[in-house]
Amino acid sequence: MRKIIAILLLSLSVSSFAQELNCTVVVNAQQTGNENLQIFKNLEKQLTEFINNTKWTNRTFGPQELINCSMNIIISEYSGEFFRASIQVQSSRPIYGSSYSSPVYNFNDRDFTFEYLEFQNLIYNPTQYTSNLISVLAFHVYMILALDGDSYEKNGGQTYYKQAQTILNYSQQENFKGWKLEDGLQSRFILIDNVMSSTFKEFRDVVYDYHRLGLDTMSEDTKGAKSKIASALTKFKTMNSRRPNSFLLRTFFDAKADEIQQIYSDGPQVNIANLKDMLQKVAPMHSSKWRNIKF
Repeated sequence: MRKIIAILLLSLSVSSFAQELNCTVVVNAQQTGNENLQIFKNLEKQLTEFINNTKWTNRTFGPQELINCSMNIIISEYSGEFFRASIQVQSSRPIYGSSYSSPVYNFNDRDFTFEYLEFQNLIYNPTQYTSNLISVLAFHVYMILALDGDSYEKNGGQTYYKQAQTILNYSQQENFKGWKLEDGLQSRFILIDNVMSSTFKEFRDVVYDYHRLGLDTMSEDTKGAKSKIASALTKFKTMNSRRPNSFLLRTFFDAKADEIQQIYSDGPQVNIANLKDMLQKVAPMHSSKWRNIKF
């Protein structure tokens, strides 16, 4: 009996540490005019279980280490098993010494079409195309994991970026948008291509310096942390001079603009005149926020 109990406890322990994400999935079908159909509820339930229960890495995550994220899927039309949608993906990570969670990933993927048969098995294969539904979700999962890894360790997300790139490569063989260069300048292709390119090499350094050297030290030395964050962001000046107004910069500031404004509008003041000027140049779409910064 004791052996049976021990085995059960072990299996429960292993399963409780099997996942990496705490993901909230919402399927919004209002635009179809049939948002109350059971198929949308079942889709939402299945996707939630798929994302949260799939083992995406070979790492062990404790319950307190799960990455908080969300996927908001807006269905615009459907016909039989074919769905046309967009998906807004967001993630955050906790900041050391506080109860605050910092937004890390914020991507609005507008080219999200997929086929879904109610109650079909959703299984991810890391080396082989299964469906566009699986590929898109898995791609964003690995972008979440990669950015989270980079925020804790220099190049800590490399393995996950490579897997996102692998998903891109085998998904290009299918006739779905978002995976190829010709699919526009705000696609999955452009996102992972930019991250992995030496043209944008400062991006990953900024992600690490901003979070680990800056935000994570805020509770111990607020003024020093604000200076380190400013120093990290200034690296974007070089990147922007190489490739002005890049999509990668836009995705960063879509996640971080509100936070940056808040950081420099409260607490001990630091001289950020140069930073404010740089922000106006590299992220002009958020100029109203930069104007509100006081120093």
